[in-house]
Amino acid sequence: MKSHRKELWFNVPARRGYTNITPEVVKELQASGIREGLCLVNAMHITASIFINDDESGLHSDFEKWLEKLAPEKPYTQYAHNGFEDNADAHLKRQIMGREVIVAVTNGKLDLGPWEQIFYGEYDGRRDKRILIKIIGE
Repeated sequence: MKSHRKELWFNVPARRGYTNITPEVVKELQASGIREGLCLVNAMHITASIFINDDESGLHSDFEKWLEKLAPEKPYTQYAHNGFEDNADAHLKRQIMGREVIVAVTNGKLDLGPWEQIFYGEYDGRRDKRILIKIIGE
């Protein structure tokens, strides 16, 4: 069995944002030479997420509204975690949106549905953060 590992770095200029990383994941799958296996994509920071969904701006706006209702950023004093930083809401948003995805690799391609794309979700941006792509198989 072969494996391929790559770290990608991001610095989202806003506090929150969504980045379609499917092209980068496909590029790493091609570089791996793996035709059958699994691809793990993992957010390596506790205030960021990886998830699969549709690449549609209205949906991304809906995510923002929904997450803000569930874990509002302000007032900062509502969270016991806030003190040195004001990012408790970002930890909660990450918990809801997820840490990682695993996608099957079939015939050298990601086995995604017709509208599925892989996203990096940022909930406490304006600094360097990374994701891990790990592909295993034959």
